[in-house]
Amino acid sequence: MNAPISSAMNSPVSARMTHDKEQLNMSVFSHPEFDNHEQLAFFCDEETGLQAIIAVHNTNLGPALGGCRMWDYASDEEALRDVLRLSKGMTYKSALANLKLGGGKSVILGDPRKHKTEDLLAAMGRFLERTGDQYIAAEDSGTSVPDLQVMNRYTNNVAGVTERTGIDGLPCNGDPSPATAYGTFVGLKTAVKHKLGTDDLTGLKVAIQGVGNVGYRLAKHLKMAGAELFVTDIHDEQVRLAVTELDATAVSQSDILSLDVDVLAPCALGAVLNDATIPRIKAKVIAGAANNMLAHARHDQMLLDHGILYAPDYVVNAGGIIDIYYERIGHEHNAVRAHIDTIADTLNEIFQRSDNSGRPTGEIANLLAEERFMK
Repeated sequence: MNAPISSAMNSPVSARMTHDKEQLNMSVFSHPEFDNHEQLAFFCDEETGLQAIIAVHNTNLGPALGGCRMWDYASDEEALRDVLRLSKGMTYKSALANLKLGGGKSVILGDPRKHKTEDLLAAMGRFLERTGDQYIAAEDSGTSVPDLQVMNRYTNNVAGVTERTGIDGLPCNGDPSPATAYGTFVGLKTAVKHKLGTDDLTGLKVAIQGVGNVGYRLAKHLKMAGAELFVTDIHDEQVRLAVTELDATAVSQSDILSLDVDVLAPCALGAVLNDATIPRIKAKVIAGAANNMLAHARHDQMLLDHGILYAPDYVVNAGGIIDIYYERIGHEHNAVRAHIDTIADTLNEIFQRSDNSGRPTGEIANLLAEERFMK
């Protein structure tokens, strides 16, 4: 269903947003990332500086749930592209995780380290409330549980803010990062077993691109399993922490993708698998927490042609949304962990179908998801 584009305005918008909004109203339905999204809402609050977009892709299985990202986008077009891609990915992620949820996403334009204020987050909470019950926001890149708790003062359309017992049995403030990292670890082990034929990660060389909330926790799982770690991040302090605490080797951002390692684990932003990077990759397995790793759908086949096993990102990184789903229906940490462990079953089905058909794993994952949410 092609619902109309909606906009929520508190005050006159900035010159850039006014101009771009006019352009977006004319071009969004023909945008290459538009995929029959049900709703797209724009919001601008001049007083706080908030500029945000919410995209709801599909709600056939339930309300759309997805992270609220804050990022210093180079342009409004880049933000629109991101929110359209990410919201669609959440539909597929929920379907393959066997959750009664649809797919949505929101983005706040701005540098979270410079532009984030409590007033801006409050305005975002009011924006979420205006959109009704179709979209539920959660933590994402550039936002945190405390940020979501500020929004929660103005709306119930947030998740991942309730204190509970985490999947490790320890107290948790609602942050889904531990669950996302654990699910990524499960997915990485499954891919290694399929491609390299071993359950033992001792001495396995893993390059991790991004050691933030999720990437660092993944690195800890891998370190405990005996893997040798190579890390990079846009924030030097995160790299230093991994080097000091996990005995990781620091690598430049320009070199991380081309290292001679067994596994590449992208855990930052998307589109890192593209025409320029794939020919340089020496790893035989790609499994990480980043969303939308493939710059374009054709790169799925390109990875297969290069003999690289790609574990579809939205299958591997589903641990967080599984955790948040249980928060809303009744949380029991052992049940959550058991559900996250089924990521291995889903991946094995995808890998087997791919082997049998000769089709790339991302294509198989998409078909499997569509079998579920398009009913």
